[in-house]
Amino acid sequence: MSNETFKLNNGKQIPSLGFGVFLAQDGDETYNAVRAALDCGYRHIDTAAVYGNEESVGKAIQDSGIDRDEIFVTTKLWNEDIRARRTREALRTSLKKLRLDHVDLYLIHWPADGWEEAWGEMEKSAKDGLCASIGVSNFQIYHLKRLSEISETVPAVNQVECHPRLPQHELYNYCRNHGSITLEAWSPLGGSRKGASLRENPVLLNIAAKHHRSVAQILIRWQIERGIVVLPKSVHKDRIVQNEQVFDFYLTREDHDRICTLDDGFRYGSSPDTFDF
Repeated sequence: MSNETFKLNNGKQIPSLGFGVFLAQDGDETYNAVRAALDCGYRHIDTAAVYGNEESVGKAIQDSGIDRDEIFVTTKLWNEDIRARRTREALRTSLKKLRLDHVDLYLIHWPADGWEEAWGEMEKSAKDGLCASIGVSNFQIYHLKRLSEISETVPAVNQVECHPRLPQHELYNYCRNHGSITLEAWSPLGGSRKGASLRENPVLLNIAAKHHRSVAQILIRWQIERGIVVLPKSVHKDRIVQNEQVFDFYLTREDHDRICTLDDGFRYGSSPDTFDF
């Protein structure tokens, strides 16, 4: 069971393995995927307003029969709401859809215009008990520096694209050394772009064969051993179960060194410096 946790800079615990629902369709697809994840041991669900599936996530959590205190739930403030200064309203809408009175973590999804004001509203929401922790997503070092200039509240988390081709070493070190900000990895298994799939990488296939594991399990284990919260996503039950089975083996120093050779700065998703949505 995925019960290993990391300690956030505000003292709260976050499960090291989360279940992401990006691109999962609202309705049965998301509901069944979240139920499968919770049934096999996941206790950390990561969604967002823009995913359009918060209602299905909330119903799955409610129907699971698992105590609310045992499940760590994250959602995110979308760019349109940031720009329109609707932070509090957006959070309350998300809570209603999720059938929750609070989320464990609320994130600024992207550094859209107005994010500084949004952060202030999120601080108020945290004081009001609507979110236990607040953080950011897709923030570069210069965004974090700007945040430190306007607020004494250090983000609990920075969720960014992170995988062997984009290991985020510089950002990771900055976060650790400036307020112990926990890094979270989205797209930890890479993408399906032709010719760029990590699942077909010879180095990772070799390491996976050595440990009798899948490449996905190697990628997830690598992040956790780095102290990074990892958020794989899938709507297939067999993969959901397999991705959770990463707490009974360890990678060697040689494995880590070999994975580090894959760093070439490649992004599967948008850059925080150039996104236009």
